[in-house]
Amino acid sequence: MPTRSYRAYTPGLRQATVSDFQEVTKSKPEKSLTKYKHRAKGRNNRGVITSRRRGGGHKRRYRFVDFRRNKHNIAGKVAAIEYDPNRNARIALVHYEDGEKRYILWPAGLNVGDQVISGDNVPFEIGNAVPLSRIPLGTEVHNIEMVAGKGGQMVRAAGTAAQVVAREQGYVSLKLPSREVRMVREECFATIGRVGNADHRNINWGKAGRSRHLGRRPKVRGSVMNPVDHPHGGGEGRAPIGRPSPLTPWGKPTAGKKTRKKKNSDKLIVRRRKE
Repeated sequence: MPTRSYRAYTPGLRQATVSDFQEVTKSKPEKSLTKYKHRAKGRNNRGVITSRRRGGGHKRRYRFVDFRRNKHNIAGKVAAIEYDPNRNARIALVHYEDGEKRYILWPAGLNVGDQVISGDNVPFEIGNAVPLSRIPLGTEVHNIEMVAGKGGQMVRAAGTAAQVVAREQGYVSLKLPSREVRMVREECFATIGRVGNADHRNINWGKAGRSRHLGRRPKVRGSVMNPVDHPHGGGEGRAPIGRPSPLTPWGKPTAGKKTRKKKNSDKLIVRRRKE
Protein backbone atom coordinates (compact mmCIF):
# COMPACT_ATOMS: atom_id res chain seq x y z
CA MET A 1 0.00 0.00 0.00
CA PRO A 2 2.89 2.50 0.16
CA THR A 3 3.14 5.24 -2.45
CA ARG A 4 5.88 5.63 -5.01
CA SER A 5 7.25 8.71 -6.73
CA TYR A 6 8.82 9.45 -10.09
CA ARG A 7 12.09 10.91 -11.26
CA ALA A 8 11.34 14.52 -12.18
CA TYR A 9 11.46 14.25 -15.96
CA THR A 10 8.73 16.90 -16.16
CA PRO A 11 7.39 19.53 -13.74
CA GLY A 12 4.18 17.53 -13.37
CA LEU A 13 6.07 14.48 -12.13
CA ARG A 14 8.23 16.38 -9.64
CA GLN A 15 5.71 16.24 -6.78
CA ALA A 16 3.49 13.43 -8.09
CA THR A 17 3.05 10.21 -6.15
CA VAL A 18 0.95 7.15 -6.94
CA SER A 19 -0.08 4.02 -5.11
CA ASP A 20 2.24 1.09 -5.78
CA PHE A 21 -0.77 -1.27 -6.05
CA GLN A 22 1.21 -4.05 -4.39
CA GLU A 23 -1.94 -5.38 -2.70
CA VAL A 24 -3.80 -5.73 -6.03
CA THR A 25 -3.63 -9.32 -7.31
CA LYS A 26 -5.92 -9.20 -10.37
CA SER A 27 -5.99 -6.58 -13.13
CA LYS A 28 -9.28 -7.29 -14.92
CA PRO A 29 -12.63 -7.28 -13.09
CA GLU A 30 -15.11 -10.16 -12.87
CA LYS A 31 -17.25 -9.50 -15.95
CA SER A 32 -20.50 -10.77 -14.40
CA LEU A 33 -20.15 -8.24 -11.56
CA THR A 34 -19.68 -5.13 -13.69
CA LYS A 35 -21.80 -2.93 -15.93
CA TYR A 36 -21.36 0.17 -18.07
CA LYS A 37 -21.86 3.33 -16.07
CA HIS A 38 -23.22 6.46 -17.74
CA ARG A 39 -21.77 9.45 -15.91
CA ALA A 40 -23.94 12.57 -15.91
CA LYS A 41 -20.89 14.90 -15.82
CA GLY A 42 -22.88 17.57 -14.01
CA ARG A 43 -25.57 17.84 -16.71
CA ASN A 44 -29.33 17.38 -16.46
CA ASN A 45 -31.60 15.65 -19.01
CA ARG A 46 -31.33 18.67 -21.34
CA GLY A 47 -27.55 18.71 -21.25
CA VAL A 48 -27.46 21.91 -19.16
CA ILE A 49 -24.75 22.19 -16.49
CA THR A 50 -26.46 21.98 -13.08
CA SER A 51 -23.41 20.95 -11.04
CA ARG A 52 -20.26 22.90 -11.83
CA ARG A 53 -16.71 21.60 -12.12
CA ARG A 54 -17.61 18.13 -13.36
CA GLY A 55 -17.03 16.59 -16.76
CA GLY A 56 -14.67 14.55 -18.87
CA GLY A 57 -12.63 11.84 -17.21
CA HIS A 58 -11.80 8.30 -18.17
CA LYS A 59 -14.53 5.77 -18.88
CA ARG A 60 -15.36 3.43 -16.01
CA ARG A 61 -17.23 0.20 -15.50
CA TYR A 62 -19.22 0.03 -12.28
CA ARG A 63 -18.41 -2.87 -9.93
CA PHE A 64 -21.35 -4.27 -7.95
CA VAL A 65 -20.10 -4.24 -4.36
CA ASP A 66 -21.99 -6.22 -1.72
CA PHE A 67 -22.63 -3.65 1.01
CA ARG A 68 -25.49 -5.66 2.53
CA ARG A 69 -23.46 -8.80 3.31
CA ASN A 70 -26.77 -10.67 3.47
CA LYS A 71 -25.37 -14.07 2.47
CA HIS A 72 -25.58 -15.36 6.03
CA ASN A 73 -23.79 -18.43 7.35
CA ILE A 74 -22.27 -19.29 3.96
CA ALA A 75 -18.49 -19.11 3.96
CA GLY A 76 -16.62 -17.45 1.14
CA LYS A 77 -12.99 -17.52 0.08
CA VAL A 78 -11.11 -14.40 -1.02
CA ALA A 79 -10.06 -15.10 -4.60
CA ALA A 80 -8.50 -11.75 -5.52
CA ILE A 81 -8.00 -8.14 -4.46
CA GLU A 82 -8.79 -5.63 -7.19
CA TYR A 83 -8.66 -1.93 -8.04
CA ASP A 84 -12.01 -0.12 -8.27
CA PRO A 85 -12.05 3.15 -10.26
CA ASN A 86 -15.30 4.24 -8.58
CA ARG A 87 -13.91 4.48 -5.02
CA ASN A 88 -10.62 5.04 -3.21
CA ALA A 89 -10.83 1.70 -1.37
CA ARG A 90 -9.85 -1.64 -2.91
CA ILE A 91 -12.38 -4.43 -3.38
CA ALA A 92 -12.04 -8.16 -2.74
CA LEU A 93 -13.56 -10.83 -4.97
CA VAL A 94 -15.14 -13.55 -2.83
CA HIS A 95 -16.09 -17.03 -4.09
CA TYR A 96 -18.81 -18.51 -1.87
CA GLU A 97 -19.32 -22.22 -1.19
CA ASP A 98 -22.57 -22.27 -3.18
CA GLY A 99 -20.76 -21.01 -6.29
CA GLU A 100 -21.81 -17.34 -6.16
CA LYS A 101 -19.25 -14.57 -6.57
CA ARG A 102 -19.44 -11.16 -4.92
CA TYR A 103 -17.29 -8.11 -4.34
CA ILE A 104 -16.80 -6.73 -0.82
CA LEU A 105 -14.78 -3.78 0.45
CA TRP A 106 -11.24 -4.96 1.15
CA PRO A 107 -10.29 -4.56 4.83
CA ALA A 108 -6.63 -4.16 5.74
CA GLY A 109 -5.14 -7.49 6.76
CA LEU A 110 -7.41 -9.68 4.61
CA ASN A 111 -5.38 -11.81 2.23
CA VAL A 112 -6.10 -13.98 -0.78
CA GLY A 113 -7.17 -17.41 0.42
CA ASP A 114 -8.68 -16.14 3.67
CA GLN A 115 -12.26 -17.03 4.56
CA VAL A 116 -15.05 -14.51 5.26
CA ILE A 117 -18.58 -15.10 6.51
CA SER A 118 -21.51 -13.05 7.76
CA GLY A 119 -24.14 -13.94 10.33
CA ASP A 120 -25.15 -13.76 13.98
CA ASN A 121 -22.79 -16.43 15.30
CA VAL A 122 -19.57 -16.12 13.33
CA PRO A 123 -15.96 -15.66 14.51
CA PHE A 124 -14.73 -12.13 15.25
CA GLU A 125 -12.20 -12.01 12.43
CA ILE A 126 -11.30 -9.34 9.90
CA GLY A 127 -13.76 -9.23 7.02
CA ASN A 128 -16.64 -10.96 8.79
CA ALA A 129 -19.98 -9.13 9.02
CA VAL A 130 -21.71 -9.29 12.41
CA PRO A 131 -24.63 -7.46 14.11
CA LEU A 132 -23.45 -4.58 16.27
CA SER A 133 -25.08 -6.22 19.30
CA ARG A 134 -22.42 -8.97 19.24
CA ILE A 135 -19.33 -6.86 18.59
CA PRO A 136 -17.13 -6.25 21.69
CA LEU A 137 -16.53 -2.68 22.87
CA GLY A 138 -13.41 -1.10 21.41
CA THR A 139 -13.57 -3.08 18.14
CA GLU A 140 -12.90 -1.27 14.86
CA VAL A 141 -15.64 -1.73 12.25
CA HIS A 142 -16.55 -0.38 8.82
CA ASN A 143 -19.36 -0.60 6.23
CA ILE A 144 -21.97 0.10 8.92
CA GLU A 145 -25.70 -0.04 8.31
CA MET A 146 -27.89 2.85 9.46
CA VAL A 147 -31.11 0.91 8.80
CA ALA A 148 -31.11 -2.84 9.37
CA GLY A 149 -31.06 -4.71 6.07
CA LYS A 150 -30.46 -1.64 3.92
CA GLY A 151 -26.72 -2.20 3.54
CA GLY A 152 -23.67 -0.39 4.82
CA GLN A 153 -23.77 3.37 4.37
CA MET A 154 -21.17 4.68 6.82
CA VAL A 155 -17.38 4.31 7.00
CA ARG A 156 -16.60 3.00 3.52
CA ALA A 157 -13.68 5.24 2.45
CA ALA A 158 -10.07 4.05 2.25
CA GLY A 159 -8.31 3.80 5.60
CA THR A 160 -11.38 4.59 7.73
CA ALA A 161 -12.85 2.75 10.72
CA ALA A 162 -15.38 3.42 13.46
CA GLN A 163 -15.02 2.27 17.05
CA VAL A 164 -17.73 0.63 19.16
CA VAL A 165 -17.76 2.66 22.39
CA ALA A 166 -21.03 1.87 24.24
CA ARG A 167 -24.17 -0.25 24.20
CA GLU A 168 -27.51 0.44 25.91
CA GLN A 169 -31.28 0.10 25.39
CA GLY A 170 -31.09 -1.47 21.96
CA TYR A 171 -28.56 1.03 20.56
CA VAL A 172 -24.81 0.90 20.01
CA SER A 173 -22.73 4.09 20.14
CA LEU A 174 -20.05 4.42 17.46
CA LYS A 175 -17.18 6.87 17.30
CA LEU A 176 -16.98 7.73 13.59
CA PRO A 177 -13.87 8.88 11.67
CA SER A 178 -15.16 12.47 11.91
CA ARG A 179 -15.08 12.13 15.75
CA GLU A 180 -18.87 12.29 15.82
CA VAL A 181 -20.43 9.82 18.24
CA ARG A 182 -23.68 8.40 16.89
CA MET A 183 -26.11 5.73 18.07
CA VAL A 184 -27.14 2.94 15.67
CA ARG A 185 -29.65 0.15 16.23
CA GLU A 186 -27.94 -2.98 17.51
CA GLU A 187 -29.55 -5.16 14.79
CA CYS A 188 -27.56 -3.34 12.10
CA PHE A 189 -24.63 -5.20 10.57
CA ALA A 190 -21.05 -3.96 10.42
CA THR A 191 -17.87 -5.51 9.07
CA ILE A 192 -14.95 -6.09 11.41
CA GLY A 193 -11.69 -4.32 10.62
CA ARG A 194 -10.46 -1.13 8.95
CA VAL A 195 -10.90 -0.37 5.25
CA GLY A 196 -7.67 -0.97 3.37
CA ASN A 197 -5.56 1.34 1.17
CA ALA A 198 -4.93 3.79 4.03
CA ASP A 199 -2.05 5.41 2.11
CA HIS A 200 -4.50 6.90 -0.37
CA ARG A 201 -4.44 10.06 1.78
CA ASN A 202 -0.72 10.51 1.02
CA ILE A 203 -1.10 10.59 -2.76
CA ASN A 204 -0.15 13.88 -4.45
CA TRP A 205 -1.78 14.29 -7.87
CA GLY A 206 1.15 16.43 -9.03
CA LYS A 207 -0.63 18.14 -11.92
CA ALA A 208 -4.08 19.26 -13.04
CA GLY A 209 -4.23 16.59 -15.73
CA ARG A 210 -4.70 13.83 -13.18
CA SER A 211 -7.74 15.61 -11.79
CA ARG A 212 -9.13 15.86 -15.32
CA HIS A 213 -8.76 12.09 -15.72
CA LEU A 214 -10.93 11.74 -12.61
CA GLY A 215 -13.64 13.91 -14.14
CA ARG A 216 -12.90 17.12 -12.22
CA ARG A 217 -12.85 20.36 -14.17
CA PRO A 218 -11.13 23.60 -13.09
CA LYS A 219 -12.44 25.58 -10.13
CA VAL A 220 -12.44 29.37 -10.60
CA ARG A 221 -12.64 31.63 -7.53
CA GLY A 222 -15.53 34.06 -7.40
CA SER A 223 -13.20 36.91 -6.40
CA VAL A 224 -11.53 36.84 -9.84
CA MET A 225 -14.82 36.95 -11.75
CA ASN A 226 -16.75 39.98 -12.95
CA PRO A 227 -19.66 41.33 -10.85
CA VAL A 228 -22.14 39.95 -13.37
CA ASP A 229 -20.83 36.42 -12.78
CA HIS A 230 -20.42 36.28 -9.00
CA PRO A 231 -21.28 38.38 -5.90
CA HIS A 232 -17.57 38.37 -4.95
CA GLY A 233 -16.47 39.65 -8.37
CA GLY A 234 -15.34 43.07 -9.51
CA GLY A 235 -13.22 45.71 -7.85
CA GLU A 236 -9.77 47.06 -8.57
CA GLY A 237 -6.88 44.73 -7.83
CA ARG A 238 -7.18 42.26 -4.99
CA ALA A 239 -10.47 43.34 -3.50
CA PRO A 240 -12.31 41.84 -0.53
CA ILE A 241 -15.63 40.13 -1.21
CA GLY A 242 -17.53 43.25 -0.14
CA ARG A 243 -20.24 41.34 1.74
CA PRO A 244 -20.74 40.44 5.41
CA SER A 245 -20.28 36.74 4.62
CA PRO A 246 -19.29 34.59 1.61
CA LEU A 247 -22.01 33.87 -0.95
CA THR A 248 -22.63 31.34 -3.69
CA PRO A 249 -22.87 32.57 -7.31
CA TRP A 250 -26.63 32.78 -6.73
CA GLY A 251 -26.40 34.96 -3.62
CA LYS A 252 -26.98 32.28 -0.96
CA PRO A 253 -24.79 32.25 2.20
CA THR A 254 -22.05 29.62 2.15
CA ALA A 255 -18.71 28.64 3.72
CA GLY A 256 -19.85 27.98 7.26
CA LYS A 257 -23.58 28.45 6.86
CA LYS A 258 -25.48 25.61 8.56
CA THR A 259 -27.40 23.66 5.93
CA ARG A 260 -28.59 20.59 7.85
CA LYS A 261 -32.33 20.84 8.43
CA LYS A 262 -33.99 19.37 11.48
CA LYS A 263 -34.03 15.61 11.06
CA ASN A 264 -35.35 12.81 13.23
CA SER A 265 -31.90 11.27 13.22
CA ASP A 266 -30.48 14.28 15.08
CA LYS A 267 -31.55 12.66 18.34
CA LEU A 268 -29.19 9.77 17.59
CA ILE A 269 -26.13 12.03 17.54
CA VAL A 270 -24.50 11.89 20.96
CA ARG A 271 -21.66 14.27 20.15
CA ARG A 272 -21.24 16.40 17.02
CA ARG A 273 -18.13 16.26 14.93
CA LYS A 274 -15.60 19.04 15.45
CA GLU A 275 -16.29 21.82 12.98
